[in-house]
Amino acid sequence: MIITIDGPAGSGKSTAARKLAARLHIPYLDTGAMYRVVTLAAIDDRLDMTDEDAITELAATADFSLDCGPTHVRVVLRGQDVSEEIRTQRIANHSKDIARLKRVRAILVQKQQEIGRELGSMVSEGRDQGSVAFPEADFKFYMVADLDTRADRRFHDLRAEGEDVTLEQVKENISSRDASDEQKGGLVRPDDAIEINTSNLTIGQVLEQLLKHLAACGVDVPNDHPTGASS
Repeated sequence: MIITIDGPAGSGKSTAARKLAARLHIPYLDTGAMYRVVTLAAIDDRLDMTDEDAITELAATADFSLDCGPTHVRVVLRGQDVSEEIRTQRIANHSKDIARLKRVRAILVQKQQEIGRELGSMVSEGRDQGSVAFPEADFKFYMVADLDTRADRRFHDLRAEGEDVTLEQVKENISSRDASDEQKGGLVRPDDAIEINTSNLTIGQVLEQLLKHLAACGVDVPNDHPTGASS
């Protein structure tokens, strides 16, 4: 069973995907981590972010791997665990340049499909999972939220991780990524996806909506609450 969750930055798709995968006891694939680790490798190699030939070669040959668990994705680049480093604002500022390169996207989509074949079942989140990577996915969701909400979420996440950023900087970065997605077509809403507006929802409420839809479609949702415990 493959479940895809797509949406713009800050829409809550990553957290929802992790929570859903954990509840279903299946792996979680954070495709954004792929673009981020290629970005980090490009920075380390001092490559021009607009040089599609060089970045494409790097994406195809760089020694990186993703270990997909139900609640995390461990990212290793050239033998080093970079799971935390790729989450910094420094990487976010450049990852949009990588994501807009069509040949790079094609290579990473192939890698995502390979992971899907290896895992069999997973929750995969990104911008083109239900439309390009896994068009035949069993279930597709698309998350949206207003810009202010998305920026506020990302800002608090970064500050919690020790990043020295302002809300305005984060909002500008997200706006830039939105514009890039619209111009380059990286973000696609599948016609058959269930849309969820997370602007005024808690993560618990988002998860509840996802699980209700899956249960209504016949998916056996594990009950992780002890007998007699309140939900």
